[in-house]
Amino acid sequence: MACIGVVDTTFARVDMGTVAVDEIRNLMPNAVVKRITVPGIKNTVWGALKLIREGCDAVIVLGWVGPTQVDKYSYLATSIGLMQLQIETGVLVLDVTVHEEEGGGDEKRLKEIALDRAKKHVWNLVQLMRGGLERYAGKGLRQGYPHAGEIV
Repeated sequence: MACIGVVDTTFARVDMGTVAVDEIRNLMPNAVVKRITVPGIKNTVWGALKLIREGCDAVIVLGWVGPTQVDKYSYLATSIGLMQLQIETGVLVLDVTVHEEEGGGDEKRLKEIALDRAKKHVWNLVQLMRGGLERYAGKGLRQGYPHAGEIV
C-alpha cells in the first residue's frame, strides 16, 4: 500500500492541501495519506523530510509564493532544498507552487489556478507512482492552466 505525504502552508491563500488529499483519495483510494501544514514555504522542506521519515513513498509540496523579491528568493532557496531532499532520499518530492502574481490581480482567477494546479499535480504524482508519464510526453499538459496541446 502506497503512502503519500502532503505538505502545505498557512501562508497560502487557498487550501490546496485539502484539495490534494481529496484528489489522492479519489485516484488512489487504498493509499495512506499523511498531511502536515507548516507556516511558510521555507518550512516545506522540513515537512517533506518529516513525512519521508514517517514512511511516505512520495510527497507533494504545495507552496505559495508572495509577490515580493524576498518571496522569490525564499522560493528559490526552498526549491533547491526540495531538489536536494529528492537526491538524498531517492523519494519523489513534487514541488507544486503558486506565485501570487499569476492571477493578474484577479483573486478568483488565482484561486482557480491554485486548485487546478493542485489537482493536476496530484494526477502527475499518481501516474509517476503507477509507472510513469511517458505516454503523455510532448502533449502540452499544463497545471494551473488549460492544456496547450501538442504541436503537430
